Amino acid sequence: MTSAGFFTILDTVDSTNNYAMQQAQDGLANHGSAWFAIEQTSGKGQRGKKWATEKGKNIAMSLVLAPGKAKITTQFQLSAVAALACFEFLKHYGGDEMKIKWPNDLFWRDRKAGGILIENKFQGKAWKWAVVGIGININQQVFNKELSNAVSLKQITGKNFDTIALGKELHELVMKKLAEGRTSGEILQQYNERLYKINELVTLRKNGVKFDTHIKEVSAQGRLITIDAIEREFDFGEVEWLL
Repeated sequence: MTSAGFFTILDTVDSTNNYAMQQAQDGLANHGSAWFAIEQTSGKGQRGKKWATEKGKNIAMSLVLAPGKAKITTQFQLSAVAALACFEFLKHYGGDEMKIKWPNDLFWRDRKAGGILIENKFQGKAWKWAVVGIGININQQVFNKELSNAVSLKQITGKNFDTIALGKELHELVMKKLAEGRTSGEILQQYNERLYKINELVTLRKNGVKFDTHIKEVSAQGRLITIDAIEREFDFGEVEWLL
C-alpha cells in the first residue's frame, strides 16, 4: 500500500467500497480520501452484481465524502455530480459519444465504459458518510461474457493509458465538481443534457414485463421519467434496461 495525501494505492483488496467504508467507520478517513486498487477481487456492481476487473488494467476506486462539507443535500445530487465528473473525464479521453445512463452508468454508444456505486452511512437521520465507488474500463480488452457490452478507453482510442495517473486525475475532478457548489437545478440540467437515449424509444422491464417507452428526463428526486401512452416515473432499481 502506498499513500500520497488523500489518494492511497492498494495492491489488492476485495472491494474498494468495503475498504473505504471500514476506514470511515474506524475514523481513519477524511472528506475526499480515496483508495485505488491495482487488483480488486470482489468488486461490487448494481443490484448486488459483482464487477470483475482485470488486474492493473482499470480504475477501481472509492472516495469517502462528507455530504455536509460538499454542500450536498440529496443522494441523487451526489450521484449526479459523480456521474458528471466521470462523464467529463471519459469525454476528454474517449470523445463526444459518451453519455450518462440512468441511474449511474457511463456509456459510449451502446456500450458500458464505467459505473458508479454509492453506499451511505447514516447515524439516526444524519447522513454521515457516502462512499462513492467508481469503476472505469481503461486498458482491458477482453471481458467476461456477462459483460458483453463493456468497452474500454483502449478499445475506443487504440491507446494505452497509465491507470494510476488517470485515477488521480479523476479523483481531483470529482472533488473539483463537488467544490463548484452548483445549485441542484444546474446539476440536474447538466445531467439531463448528457442523458443516454433522451427522447429516444427504449425497451425496459418491470416485474418481468417488457415495454417500450420514450426517455423524457430524470426528475430532481432522481426518478426516471418516460412517456408513451402515459407518463411514468421509476425509482432507482425499479426497472431494468434491455439493450
